[in-house]
Amino acid sequence: MPSSEIDAVRASLRSQPRPVGWTERRGRLDAIGQASPVAADISLEAVDAGGVPAEWSLAPGSDPTRVLLFFHGGGYCSGSIASHRGMVTRVGRAAGVRTLALNYRLAPEHPFPAGLDDALAAYGFLLDQGIAPRKIAIGGDSAGGGLTLATITSLRDSGKPLPGCAWLVSPWVDLQMTGASLADKADVDPLIQKPYLEELASAYLAGADPAGPLVSPLHADLAGLAPLLVQVGSAETLLDDALRIARRAGAADVPVNLEVWPHMIHAWHLWAAQVEDARRAIASAGDFIRARL
Repeated sequence: MPSSEIDAVRASLRSQPRPVGWTERRGRLDAIGQASPVAADISLEAVDAGGVPAEWSLAPGSDPTRVLLFFHGGGYCSGSIASHRGMVTRVGRAAGVRTLALNYRLAPEHPFPAGLDDALAAYGFLLDQGIAPRKIAIGGDSAGGGLTLATITSLRDSGKPLPGCAWLVSPWVDLQMTGASLADKADVDPLIQKPYLEELASAYLAGADPAGPLVSPLHADLAGLAPLLVQVGSAETLLDDALRIARRAGAADVPVNLEVWPHMIHAWHLWAAQVEDARRAIASAGDFIRARL
């Protein structure tokens, strides 16, 4: 059963000591990415995306004129192209699109707004490449989900053309960390706990206002955004972030698909090689993106 598959992942995560320090944390997330290797038929190409290191991927039969721009999770302090390559290439195949995964700058070396600046530069790169805005999806997991919303609201506010849709996986959208699920789900989430988030937020904000709409999109004006797919597991401390952002977007008349996956943990898509519900969630995201691009 899917719940037993994710329970095995949860047990494996809990059996490992929590890494200490940014180097160890980054290494651990990259190692997690190795759990879902890239299929042999995927084409990968490193690229400079407006001054930001990035990677194209393309599965056979996918349309290179339609693109998913992806921002990895890791609390703005870890994560990389390598950590999320398996997840990104799988959803690219499912959606029938080319993907552009971004190695945006990380805190604490590069605090806010460095990551957002890099995200906007990458979107500009796609436009310069002749990709039509309506043929671009932007997506990300955890902090990458928050960065996705910050990017789209920044584009709207500056009068730039918006992407065709957005995909948010376990999004972290409240750096004040006021969601009740941070306590309610603490016993079942093997990855994300409030003290850990507080450390990440402090490193990323570097004195910026945690309620600011570009770091906490929960407080942003969401009117006029592209259609959203929000996916979250029922067994994660950021459940309330996802539920609240879906509600706020819906209240702003943004088309929203909200999927709450029973038993799933934070960013469970990373374990697609082991977990059937991760593969099903990726297939659902692929269907959503394909239908809107």
